[in-house]
Amino acid sequence: MKALWLELKEKRVSYLFVAPFLLVFALFVVVPIAVAIGLSFTYFNMIEPPRWVGWSNYLALFLEDDVFLIAVKNTLLFAVITGPLSYALCFVFAWLINELKPRIRAVLTLLFYVPSISANAFMIWTVLFSGDAYGYINGILLYWGIIDKPVQWLVDPRWMMPIVIVVVLWMSLGVSFLTFIAGLQGIDSIYYEAGAIDGVRNRWQELWYITLPMMKHHLMFGAIISITNSFAAADQLQALTGTAPTDWATWTIVQHINDYGYVRYEMGYASAMAVLLFITMLLVQRLVQRLLRRIG
Repeated sequence: MKALWLELKEKRVSYLFVAPFLLVFALFVVVPIAVAIGLSFTYFNMIEPPRWVGWSNYLALFLEDDVFLIAVKNTLLFAVITGPLSYALCFVFAWLINELKPRIRAVLTLLFYVPSISANAFMIWTVLFSGDAYGYINGILLYWGIIDKPVQWLVDPRWMMPIVIVVVLWMSLGVSFLTFIAGLQGIDSIYYEAGAIDGVRNRWQELWYITLPMMKHHLMFGAIISITNSFAAADQLQALTGTAPTDWATWTIVQHINDYGYVRYEMGYASAMAVLLFITMLLVQRLVQRLLRRIG
């Protein structure tokens, strides 16, 4: 304890500079997580004081709540597909665009990034996949004689999840994409020249032995964004398939949390789901971090 106090006293100026960030981080991250964990063991309806119920919320999730199990399946399916694909697409497009001339690169970067910053850009897909004959997809298929009646794309459980996955991937070139562009721009050409002298013979070797190792921090940040977006998907899915999708085909954990937290006001039950989701995302992040360490 004395050694710790001496170290704090010796480096007090450094800790003083870090203190504002630590205070904000603790206030808006650590404290809410701790409160959520505590509430997950209670029954709390926002009116009465929290009442301790122990593990009842967690047991109810897996033994009594069939919709939650459907949401778990949908979330995992959605995350396993959109997370890696979105991450890979962000890097591939950033890598290709980075090779172009500055003006062309700037224009293409804007074009790829625009869908992610346009709040209701995905609504164009509701017109494309409209369930009547005026929907563009149905109109084309009817004209070509492929179908004889309109398909209810956003109501039929067979099509709902594939369509929302396509829409989310279309809008996925956001923060991760810009992060990868910045990382690629920050690599000095001197490293590639040194690599050529050391035996790097093609672009794939440059990518594996120089580009990716130099971008590990950017890759990790992009991975965190992709993991968060894929596991926390809710708004876009709800806007496309409604607040109560057919057979819960696109119902996710975050939608279930919102339903119990902001509609039914069962905050203890919602907190239990949030804690499980947080632990899952944390474990996936640790796995990705270990995989990224092997690059290069």
